Amino acid sequence: MKIGEVAREAGVSVDTVRFYERRGVLPAAARRPSGYREFPASAADRIRSAKSLQDLGFTLDEVVDAMHAHDTGDATCETERWRLEAVVARLDERIARLQRVRRNAADCLEDCRAGCCRLVGDA
Repeated sequence: MKIGEVAREAGVSVDTVRFYERRGVLPAAARRPSGYREFPASAADRIRSAKSLQDLGFTLDEVVDAMHAHDTGDATCETERWRLEAVVARLDERIARLQRVRRNAADCLEDCRAGCCRLVGDA
């Protein structure tokens, strides 16, 4: 498949396909005599899988590692569980941090409603 076909089928831009190839999400594409990339038919599915993992909270490096483990047969239920536990822990930390930020913003808003609205302190 040509790069544009892969991009259309996967619902991403051509630049995203190139980026995923550079980062190892996709194996290096073969080249046609014209120099154009030739991707396997599975490339679009692989991109969709990568996007799904990223939507779950996986970093791109984690996506590459998970796909490599899958490709080499090293993915086990235990390693997949470990990967997901790490993502959930990171999301829990992010949620806790956002809840603290929200509480602080809500406190500032209450101060504003009480007539003392200072977002920037005196220098």
